[in-house]
Amino acid sequence: MTQDIHLFTSESVTEGHPDKVCDQISDAILDAYMAADPHSHVAVETCATAGQFVIFGEVSSSAHVNVSKVARNVLTRIGYTDSHIGLDADTVGIMESIIEQSAEINQGVSAEVRAKAAGTGKVNSAEQRYELQGAGDQGLMFGYATDETAELMPLPIVLAHKLAARLAAVRHQGIVPHLRPDGKTQVTVAYDEQERPLYVDTVVVSTQHDPEVTQEWIRQQIRQHVVEPVLAQVCGEEITHADYTLLVNPTGSFVLGGPAADAGLTGRKIIVDTYGGAGHHGGGAFSGKDPSKVDRSAAYAARWVAKTIVAAGLAHRVEVQVAYAIGVADPVSVYVNTFGTQTASRAKIERAVKRVFDLRPAAIIDELGLLAPLYAKTAAYGHFGRPEFSWESTERAEALKAVVEQMN
Repeated sequence: MTQDIHLFTSESVTEGHPDKVCDQISDAILDAYMAADPHSHVAVETCATAGQFVIFGEVSSSAHVNVSKVARNVLTRIGYTDSHIGLDADTVGIMESIIEQSAEINQGVSAEVRAKAAGTGKVNSAEQRYELQGAGDQGLMFGYATDETAELMPLPIVLAHKLAARLAAVRHQGIVPHLRPDGKTQVTVAYDEQERPLYVDTVVVSTQHDPEVTQEWIRQQIRQHVVEPVLAQVCGEEITHADYTLLVNPTGSFVLGGPAADAGLTGRKIIVDTYGGAGHHGGGAFSGKDPSKVDRSAAYAARWVAKTIVAAGLAHRVEVQVAYAIGVADPVSVYVNTFGTQTASRAKIERAVKRVFDLRPAAIIDELGLLAPLYAKTAAYGHFGRPEFSWESTERAEALKAVVEQMN
């Protein structure tokens, strides 16, 4: 019988991609506020085009941040330091338009404001704060996990991110000369009917470069120094990758890149930021938003829950949805989808999740340590599947499994 094989593709982008540049600037600004005032409320967007950046949004904070300086530092770190490649961090125009956060939003997300409005005075305990601090907006967020990789992430997005990060690394380290900051990667993986990865089918790498090099030279360099090392590291002997198709710069040339070639905008790479299309997305972007915005914090929590379920051996693949109403602390819904891969009743897993995880916004912020200036690190190469982030912890796996086993 012929095996039922299907292909699935995910993409990533490098730190020099115009949209990712904007994400990194917005998150670097957020970090600057959080470092000086951890209770800052920030919603900052960045847009970019040739020779001009516009940074705008709403902030309530006791801190003062030199927004232009932060932005220029990000551009310098990425490598946009020469007008000949389309962008010079020192001379690019930067316009700012940042106003104070709406008082109507603040009254829903500030426990202190709600306590005063209720006549109860100060907030005296964590539990009181958890009850009073509502979600910063309505919305639905998803978390996803699968046991097909060590990171409990889908293989195509893991490969795409690692290829993009490696592409930047060989540029910064001078391993491959003549590369410029902008770039994209894409990986197609073949799966069997049980949704297990079989082999790498196609790899696409597009990289900005100096005009004096040939495409054949670039292709050889990318295969040798970027693609082969990553495939060997991630796939090992388990996933076949001997006969993959490699496409490098399919248009034939990629000299002009970054904001000089394409406009950039914060929050436009939400599938790159999450699961590469393997899981659902609620629609809310992450970068530039402090954790009172559940678009960000609850998406991190949903990944935390999903990964814990898989790590506990309760399912091979799982997606968690959580939804909120603005100003209300408790989620309006929590849903666990195990795609028929569960080793215990799906309903039991869902009930156990509600016992083991407190998904009220203030509780998420405390449990995951989200008041720290950690966000700039998330803004390129994915928010998930990276062990340095607290929401990737699986330390509650045994507790979750025990609760499920104790249920009738």
